[in-house]
Parts: sequence; C-alpha cells; structure tokens
Amino acid sequence: MATAVETCYRHPSRETGVSCSNCGRPICPDCMTPTPVGMRCPECSKQTTQVRTLRSLNSTTANVTIGLIVVNALLFLASGRFGIGSGGGTTQLFFNLGLFGPAVADGELWRLVSSGFLHSGLLHVGFNMYLLYTLGQMLEPELGPRRFALLYVTALIAGSAGALAFEPEALTVGASGAVFGLMGAAFVELRSRGVDPFQTFIGPLILLNLVISFVIPNISIGGHVGGLAGGGIAALVLIALERRRLPSWTAYPALVALSLAFGAAALAFAGAAS
Repeated sequence: MATAVETCYRHPSRETGVSCSNCGRPICPDCMTPTPVGMRCPECSKQTTQVRTLRSLNSTTANVTIGLIVVNALLFLASGRFGIGSGGGTTQLFFNLGLFGPAVADGELWRLVSSGFLHSGLLHVGFNMYLLYTLGQMLEPELGPRRFALLYVTALIAGSAGALAFEPEALTVGASGAVFGLMGAAFVELRSRGVDPFQTFIGPLILLNLVISFVIPNISIGGHVGGLAGGGIAALVLIALERRRLPSWTAYPALVALSLAFGAAALAFAGAAS
C-alpha cells in the first residue's frame, strides 16, 4: 500500500514531514518558523509575532523570569565576584549558601536552592542569565508564572542532586542546573507536539552545552545532567496531567512532590559521601 507524501503548501515540489503546529499545513524548511509551541507557517508566525508584540507591552508576560534574573544579579553584586572568570577566591556567601555535600548532610537543606542563585564570575552569571531570559520568554507564557516557577525550582533541585551524586565534596554554585532544566522541558514540550527539537535551536543548544560541560574543566557535569533530566521529567509530568484532562491546579502538588523526591535523592547522595 503506497503512502501519501505531503508537499509544502507554498512549494508543491518539495516533500516534507513537518506541519504547522497551528493550522496543520505541511511546510518545508524554508517556510518553517520556530516558536515555543513548534514550527509555524509564514502566515501563522506573523499572527504569533503580532500577538507577542502586544504581549510585550504587558510586563506580566515573563515576570518570574525577570524576577529570577534580578535576584541572581543582586546576589552576584553582593558576592563581589566581579572578575571575568571564576578566579578570585571564595566569598562568605559561597560558604553560607553554596552547595556542599557535608553541610547538606548536616541539615542545611537550603543550599539545594540557594546555591543556584550564586555565580563565580561575570561570564558565569552573564551566560546563565542570557539563557534564562531566552528560555523563560519561551516557556513562561506557555506554562504560566506559577507552573514555570515550580518547574524552575524542580530543575534546580534536580541539578543539585546531580552535582552531589558526582562531586559531593565540591563547593558548587550557579543557575546552570535550572537553566539546563528549562532546556530539557523545552525539548520534551516540542517532542510532545510532534516537532523535532533539532529543527529548532533547542536541540543544538543542548548538544553544545553538553559538549562544553564535558570539555571545559571545573564545570559541574552532574549539575548540568541532573538539571536537564529534572526539567525533562517535570515537563513529562505536566504533559501527562494535561492529556488526562485533570484540573490545572494538579500541576502544583505534582511538581512539589517531584521537587521533594529530587531533594530526598540529593540528601541521600550527600549523606552517602559523609
């Protein structure tokens, strides 16, 4: 039995397996516009641009994202780590709030979250905040501020668990685990909509950052991989709830429970190394 081959609605001579996530029309690579909810055709992408232009006038679109960036920036200023790289010694903030396995095992559980708001240099904070802004602008309008905030914290704690699993006695700081979690969530969200993440910037972005994680020294591989997995799992939970047509509020206890599970894993990793 022959299989019908779809062709681009604007270029009938070009075969394609991708359709617009809004109207369903088949589109070729030249007609694809990546959006947070998948590939769009030129007409639908224009409509999306108009909507986002109107939304951009409303400061509530990504308030959580902006708030997270502000908190990270303020703590970076408070730390006094103004060098380009990660040199310059360890500040008291790092000792008090950074992720450190023995301290977590002693009950200082706040470090699982507080460590994600500290950075070791301008490049560190700048790169993480740029990615947080880019990914937050994609995900927060889709998820809503509360679900986005919970997903962010869930990924952050998962990143802390990963860091403690790999290097429990290293003093670790940075929002990278949470940012990787946003990448993982975006990847899963695109896949759930039938969009190949590698046809958007998300797939290559994840690959590039994973390569950097393994190639450049003094980077928390466990934190990055843990955050990536945690964000992806959180997105799978949200998608499962949506497909079962459960009330939207069920996402909150589900993500809290997932955060607690990652926190318990982090505590176990910290305790095992003590």
